[in-house]
Amino acid sequence: MQLRKWIPVSKEPHTLIPFGPFEADLPSQELRKLGVRLRLPKQSFQILKVLLDHPGELVSREELRQILWPADTFVDFEHGLNAAVNRLRDALGDDAESPCYIETLPKRGYRFIGKMKAAPRVVLAASETLASVELAPVRAAKAWPSRNRILGLAAVAAVVVAGILFAWSSGKFVNSKLDFQPMTAVPFTSYPGRETTPSFSPDGSRIAFSWDNGTSSTGKLGYNLYVKAIGSETVLQLTNHPSDWISSTWSPDGSQIAFHRLAGDDTGIYVVPALGGPERKLVSTHAPHGVAAPLSWSPDGKWIAYADTESGQPGNRAFLLNVATLESHKFPHDPSCQHEEFLTFSHSGQDLAIVCNHNTIGFEVMVTNLEGKSRRSLTTFSRFILGLAWSADDQSLIVSEEVLDGADGSEFDEIRVHGGDVHKLSVTAGSWQAISDDGHKLAFSKVETHLGIWRKDLQNSEAPAVQMYDSTRPQNNSQYSPDGQHVAFDSDRSGTWSVWVAEIDGSNLVQISHGEPAGFPRWSPDSKKIAFSTRDPDGLESVYTADLSDRVARKLRTNIRQQSIPYWSHDGKWIYFLGYEGNSHQLYRCPAGGGDATLLVGSLELTMAIESADGKVLYFSSRFIDANIMMLALDRPGATPQAIPQMAKIFTAAHWAVVPAGIYFSPHDNPRSVCFYDFATKHTRETFRADKDLNEGMSVSPDGRYMLYSQMDESNADIMLVNHFR
Repeated sequence: MQLRKWIPVSKEPHTLIPFGPFEADLPSQELRKLGVRLRLPKQSFQILKVLLDHPGELVSREELRQILWPADTFVDFEHGLNAAVNRLRDALGDDAESPCYIETLPKRGYRFIGKMKAAPRVVLAASETLASVELAPVRAAKAWPSRNRILGLAAVAAVVVAGILFAWSSGKFVNSKLDFQPMTAVPFTSYPGRETTPSFSPDGSRIAFSWDNGTSSTGKLGYNLYVKAIGSETVLQLTNHPSDWISSTWSPDGSQIAFHRLAGDDTGIYVVPALGGPERKLVSTHAPHGVAAPLSWSPDGKWIAYADTESGQPGNRAFLLNVATLESHKFPHDPSCQHEEFLTFSHSGQDLAIVCNHNTIGFEVMVTNLEGKSRRSLTTFSRFILGLAWSADDQSLIVSEEVLDGADGSEFDEIRVHGGDVHKLSVTAGSWQAISDDGHKLAFSKVETHLGIWRKDLQNSEAPAVQMYDSTRPQNNSQYSPDGQHVAFDSDRSGTWSVWVAEIDGSNLVQISHGEPAGFPRWSPDSKKIAFSTRDPDGLESVYTADLSDRVARKLRTNIRQQSIPYWSHDGKWIYFLGYEGNSHQLYRCPAGGGDATLLVGSLELTMAIESADGKVLYFSSRFIDANIMMLALDRPGATPQAIPQMAKIFTAAHWAVVPAGIYFSPHDNPRSVCFYDFATKHTRETFRADKDLNEGMSVSPDGRYMLYSQMDESNADIMLVNHFR
């Protein structure tokens, strides 16, 4: 057999060879995965180098023998070669039976079958030094059908730098070495779809994040876990199980990533090697939504903190999972907390931060020891918390807080652990923030969403939907007036969420609410008044009504301290609303002109209610997501709510509308589908499918011909990175 004339490794020009998530650095004879050096013996690397130089070609065992062992070397060649190849496969995570990179041709040799990077190798002349040349970044390799499209969009978006100066209002924590470094937020990811829940590796060089690449045609979310090194565009996909949500945390040594997966029966906490490999389930959970899913791994590696429901009961509780024994220990519970969330270990490992959700306007940030016996309250927010992270010195907590009076939708606040002082941070805000262990990097998810209102002809399902009430600002919750002459909706077109009214064709647009954020407009039966929710300056939610004749908002006076999401009775005598007394939700009704309210039903996760056209039944959703529609007989005192027979669960509490003959809704397993449940037949049929994901609000015209719904015309989320946070 004619053998190739192999060039000795020492004579080869300097070359960096990328393939998959790996890079083979020929000068240093190092194999790296996502920038992390792997242990690989010299002979195994030499085999890899030869195979990479001749991809797709057979390299015989005899040719490898000549390279690895000179003619005067006495060695068990067969055993030595097999061992070297096996060590190479171990480093690549390859399987000899179903290989991705190294294929064995029995008794003949080996062949490299992996996909080489499309980008050309960077080759330097032997006389050049690495210090004098700037290497081009390696393009990301992904396995999705839309790979070229994703990479193209990412390349364009990467040149857009959303830089905003980022200054601490207190000025107490600025590292003197970084005083004059610009603190700008730049895109770390810029892929189609939604990237969220970033978490830093212990050395701060890599970020794990979840990504729903937006390829689902049903609107059902499909997050997987990925890792990307800072300064590289190579992305490693760690899971292949599209899920409703994924949150992650790194092991202290950086070798593993634990993640909380929300995916029906597969919901639970898993662990996966940080460089790729099989995942392993640690414990099953029943976490109801993403806010309950964050994880935190203790600095000593012994515990993973998480939130979960207990015995199927509503309300999240705090747990510590023993990583060695996989036993879950319930953290001492504060009965005043409806939900306990965002458990986060301090860097010292001596303390845990925790958010106690008392009600919809009471989000208390606390610090406790690991036994839960010394809880100390820092402050209470009146708006939803979207993320929590410790500063590197454990002296502060950085909280992401939802806001309704600005385009960003959130803000970052710093809470001093000693004293509880709160300062707003002047930075482009987001959610799910993470801070590197050295405190110099901040990562967060930034959402960009445009919500539009669309109209569908229900009698002609083939006709395309028509966009209504055009605006560059988000708007939703549209509602037809009972006389069919007007439409009310909430919109951010004035810079604050407010209630607006327009003629049916969009003309004569007028603003009804002013000042504090407002929404959820509902018409009185005579089409002359609107009831809506607003947040008062003290943070409490209230219901207001406004007459179209004067457009003056008047507060609904009742004995219940908080009210929201109103709905008129069919005869206009009552207003139903959701109350928040104690740590649960209740459905009330009170006279439309004000007065004492009557409790109808209570539940921890109760949401909006709608009365039937004849006033005999009150319909309401049992919870916010994946909910049953319940019905309560109003003409039978003491009646118990019952689920509507043979009706599928709805996607969220914002995706249903009642008409005399039945209920329009989006099912939980296909949220872009709009279906109709018939009261008479108890059968469900699909009426149409929306082009994009739906948002809040469905309304059917009085004649039953048209439906108004809100749609996410554009919805993306990127991971943003501040490199000089401290």
